[in-house]
Amino acid sequence: MAMSDLADLFEGFASHWIDTQAGKIFARSGGAGPALLLLHGFGQTHVCWHKIAPQLARRFNVVVMDLRGYGWSVAPESSNGDAYAKRAMANDAVAVMEELGHVRFALVGHDRGARVSFRLALDHPGRLTKLALLDTAPLVEAFGDADLQRVGRATFLAQPEPKPEALIALDPRGFLDEALKSGTKSKSLAAFDARALAHYRAAFDEPSRIHACCEDYRAGAGKDRDLDVADQKAGKKILVPTLALWGEAGFPAAGPSPLGAWREWAGDVKGAAIDSGHFLAEEAPEATLAQLEAFL
Repeated sequence: MAMSDLADLFEGFASHWIDTQAGKIFARSGGAGPALLLLHGFGQTHVCWHKIAPQLARRFNVVVMDLRGYGWSVAPESSNGDAYAKRAMANDAVAVMEELGHVRFALVGHDRGARVSFRLALDHPGRLTKLALLDTAPLVEAFGDADLQRVGRATFLAQPEPKPEALIALDPRGFLDEALKSGTKSKSLAAFDARALAHYRAAFDEPSRIHACCEDYRAGAGKDRDLDVADQKAGKKILVPTLALWGEAGFPAAGPSPLGAWREWAGDVKGAAIDSGHFLAEEAPEATLAQLEAFL
């Protein structure tokens, strides 16, 4: 399916193509009130927020964007994760929000988007009012083999090119569908709206996007982790109120306390487990929305 044929899941939201140092970043915005940015995770696009963004837009000026390399945003050339370091991706988010008139904003990130959100909170502390991190844990924490399948996939994607790219290209849709299924509590695609799945599949089924995803994980295994370790040693902290949410059947829940892990990085942290797998906003939208609205 062509990208132009995909369903619009954000009725009434404006569309934006915003120039950044990397190229054009795609975003949508809607609602009125304090600014709120939502960042998606691996295998998905801004569409992952479609079940909760319209409700949040009743109270907030909501912005959803595609991270570089994902969805409709630019996929810059890269090797060894250079163009996909979370510092650069966080700078994209700041540029998008500035272009839309928001100097300060609340931020919610899931999975890879949470990695970007964490880096943004450390690099640009004056930008944020609040921070919510969904189903993720700090890179420097020893979460071991709590979820062998997910840890194995991350290790696979971070391998030097072109091995993972070549293997994924044999069956991109199969790889993506299996990654999504394995993260859910039900181990099925039932939680995903068929229209959202069409977005994810269309965005992933292209060589430059597959390469971008691998580069994202290469950055995570190298540059991002090194920077996090350096910041931890320097005592750098998240300075804004922080909410950690995780699925009871998600990856962080199988290891040490996610809340305890984030308390090593922030002084004002609260959190809760949700009856869900990894994809909180799609598997358990009502519970996720309630937690976010209460916090924000």
